[in-house]
Amino acid sequence: MSSLFPGLTDDPTGTPTGAPGGRPALRFGERSLTYAELAASARALADRITGAGAGRVAVWATPTLETAVGVVAALLAGVPAVPLNPKSGESELGHILKDSSPALVLTAPGDELPAAFGSLERVDIDVRPSAAPGTKEPASDLSPDTPALIVYTSGTTGPPKGAVIPRRAIATTLDALADAWQWTSEDVLVHGLPLFHVHGLILGILGPLRRGGSVRHLGRFGTEGVTRELNDGATMLFGVPTMYHRIAEALPGDPELAGALGRARLLVSGSAALPVHDHERITAATGQRVVERYGMTETLMNTSVRADGEPRAGTVGVPLPGVELRLVEEDGAPITAYDSETVGEIQVRGPNLFTEYLNRPDATAAAFTADGWFRTGDMAVRDPDGYVRIVGRKATDLIKSGGYKIGAGEIENALLEHAGVREAAVTGEPDADLGERIVAWIVPADPQSPPDADELANHVAARLAPHKRPRVVRYLDALPRNDMGKIMKRALPSD
Repeated sequence: MSSLFPGLTDDPTGTPTGAPGGRPALRFGERSLTYAELAASARALADRITGAGAGRVAVWATPTLETAVGVVAALLAGVPAVPLNPKSGESELGHILKDSSPALVLTAPGDELPAAFGSLERVDIDVRPSAAPGTKEPASDLSPDTPALIVYTSGTTGPPKGAVIPRRAIATTLDALADAWQWTSEDVLVHGLPLFHVHGLILGILGPLRRGGSVRHLGRFGTEGVTRELNDGATMLFGVPTMYHRIAEALPGDPELAGALGRARLLVSGSAALPVHDHERITAATGQRVVERYGMTETLMNTSVRADGEPRAGTVGVPLPGVELRLVEEDGAPITAYDSETVGEIQVRGPNLFTEYLNRPDATAAAFTADGWFRTGDMAVRDPDGYVRIVGRKATDLIKSGGYKIGAGEIENALLEHAGVREAAVTGEPDADLGERIVAWIVPADPQSPPDADELANHVAARLAPHKRPRVVRYLDALPRNDMGKIMKRALPSD
């Protein structure tokens, strides 16, 4: 467990066992590093981190080679890294820096840092050090529970909390995904995800490095870049639903994109649910299915549709190896019979979990049951054969209407199948008769001729059930989304 990256420690050249010294590891645009170059730069920086006696280091997580090298160096040094979103506001950034108390901030040369950093010591990352390569190997006393990363949650219900992610969680998640996705050193991953969160950093950068493969980061997502890289030998694509929606929209007029996607070995979507309509459009144009998986900051990955499993659009697959998953009623009683209809909260247990919220013992204790199950707050239904379908968040997406428990996600999927709907979000609001009534927030495909409320209600009722039809429809120019493309329902207008 001491080494998260066998390819950087198996021999003095920093080369994966059996691989040539020039094997590519990372590429960002025109800039790239081989495994030997990555080992040299990361070890040199790890020596500097160790020499500074740092207890934690912040990483200004721009989508660059420097961020990848900085995080790998911290992990080699056995020092937890705190990846920072460069788009964070001053207040949020100040909170994270005060809460995590890093000794250093690692950044690309020339980056301008906000005033919130104050006098914190800055270390510019040299991705090709001119001095002799560093000698840092992972400390021999690192245990599986040694903190590796402190990743801050989005803070939708208060200030962001720092989830302390141990080395075991990273290793077990990436190895479980290798099993589920048949991920090997021969795979070349392409993505354009941010590097301050689990999806882009742990799966998208550390994942290929643990396998001994390579990653090509687009810097900024675009269908042209996806086409170019998949046509140039990339085998896997990671994205969020917003990215796949743009792909689905572009496919009818872009046969080269369709051909490139058709040659990919694996297309993976995560961080939010991919609408069934987009699944179907991509499969129809490319012959490929998009694999969905389910995870969160505190748990890393919990489930996935397997590469060798049955394609089932709208589900996030089955629990990964080593992960226990159950659904529970509101009173905490486990649901024992899965019927594809009964909604319950997901709870998980396994080596993929975080250890604590930094400086928040109260929040940590509240997040777990007495017997160690983590309360995710996500609501789902489960098929008899174990496939999981997320229907929303307990706090914002579980609607209790007319005696029914209804998940917003399935209604959103149904609305998106209507030709007049470009984007959709569903919430509940108080109703004297029903308890809560279903509200649909719609971005119409044609703002000059939006579908009317009755038309949409009938559309949903015909596909799902009459009690799941929206009672109110509100129209918007766009839905509020965060950096990962998730709809921020708390930011919807109060009326």
